[in-house]
Amino acid sequence: MKLTTLFRLGIGWLVPSLALAQMPHDAIYMPKRTTCAALMVGRSQWNQYWENSLKRENLNIGTHTTESAMLMAAVGLPNRLNLIAALPYVRTSTSAGNLMGQKGFQDVSGWLKYRAYDRSGLSLHAIVGGSLPVSNYVPDFLPMSIGLQCRTATGRLLANYTHPKTGLYVTGHGSYVWRSNINVDRDGYLNGDRLYYTHEVRVPNAFDFGLRLGILKKAWQTEVWAENTGCIGGDNIRRNDMPFPTNNMRGTAVGWYGKFQPRNVGLNARVGQVVAGRNMGQATSVSLGLLYQFSY
Repeated sequence: MKLTTLFRLGIGWLVPSLALAQMPHDAIYMPKRTTCAALMVGRSQWNQYWENSLKRENLNIGTHTTESAMLMAAVGLPNRLNLIAALPYVRTSTSAGNLMGQKGFQDVSGWLKYRAYDRSGLSLHAIVGGSLPVSNYVPDFLPMSIGLQCRTATGRLLANYTHPKTGLYVTGHGSYVWRSNINVDRDGYLNGDRLYYTHEVRVPNAFDFGLRLGILKKAWQTEVWAENTGCIGGDNIRRNDMPFPTNNMRGTAVGWYGKFQPRNVGLNARVGQVVAGRNMGQATSVSLGLLYQFSY
């Protein structure tokens, strides 16, 4: 799933979901000339996965673990516009077998979030973003790869209603992600039942939908969430085969997020569980973050 909607589209079953306030999927904004910087660390693990729609174990690799550390910043421009940037470092490993894990910086991501309408607690937002690989990691080694090496562009619409007195809110969002082709170190590959004699692989585009229900106060925030992510087309993992970047990865996850930030320094936490999927692992993810907000 990229570390943007939890940065999770495309490799969301590999990278733990990392989140904080002022993200591309919330209606929270930094004031003008104010920045919130964050250091996030997380872990995601699974020992069962869906091979197409068949849920199974793979004792050759045991438990698959992905650990991440990410630097993020949310910058207040004009009061209706925020810039969000992130750079993750990712490491993969397994508890059994002889597959070598990968580690390194993954993809740098940037977003612009604009509040187009805000009245009587109801707000509408338009968000655009993109990502670029920053290291020469190997994409054709799933599930040990730390990413897919593709460039992305994302468009998102978000609607939020916050009760003025209680701070109770509900947020819904939907996105479409365009993904570039990638090059792999082979002369041909299978996509479904067709053999392509080329090293250039077409990675399917992706989408996501999410719903969040929570309470937002001046010093703290708590919410429960549900997200559905998937690819537009793609093939399935063949029986007893490794995953491949052309696979149609789909998943539904639920979880909780909380933040405590009474002043400039704050902490947040997030837990998530994949409850249904296709061509992906049934991952449980946990992340913690340290926040620092400053004005200039």
